[in-house]
Amino acid sequence: MAFLFFLFFLVPLTGIMIFVWWKTNNKVFGKVIGYFWLSVIGLIILSLVVEKLKAKKILKKKDYYGQYIIDRDFFPGKQADWQYETFRFKINNDKIYFYVTNHDKIVRTFSGTISTTAPYGSERLIINMEQPTIHVLKTNPTVYRNAWSFYLVFHSDKFNNMYFKKGNWKPIN
Repeated sequence: MAFLFFLFFLVPLTGIMIFVWWKTNNKVFGKVIGYFWLSVIGLIILSLVVEKLKAKKILKKKDYYGQYIIDRDFFPGKQADWQYETFRFKINNDKIYFYVTNHDKIVRTFSGTISTTAPYGSERLIINMEQPTIHVLKTNPTVYRNAWSFYLVFHSDKFNNMYFKKGNWKPIN
């Protein structure tokens, strides 16, 4: 579409303006052509920069390393607060440690390994847990990405979808 606009509108308009500039020898037409094409080139550069800034983050295995907490912004309330105080995990050196907690005290730890696959460019997380495991980690998470970050959604038989984001655990005031 942009190519057709360029081919059938901008190029003929520029040709007409160059012809009028050449016939009249008026400097105004030359300045208009210059400013016009500087504006077009500026808009193209601006759109390329905005596209790069808004592109979804391409994840690599090392991007998954870190600590994860329940994201209470999706469904705020008592249930999200309780999940935040009860579940968290960390991934480092291809290992995952899932913690069941009572506020800041770790009650039980489930461990396993991680790997990734890249079917569409961005790597997806694959979790292999030692048995027995917790209901949250029975399936691999769904990864949702945006330009600057991502979050993981695990399906739990007991709680349905659980949303985790990277972050450090802090007590709820």
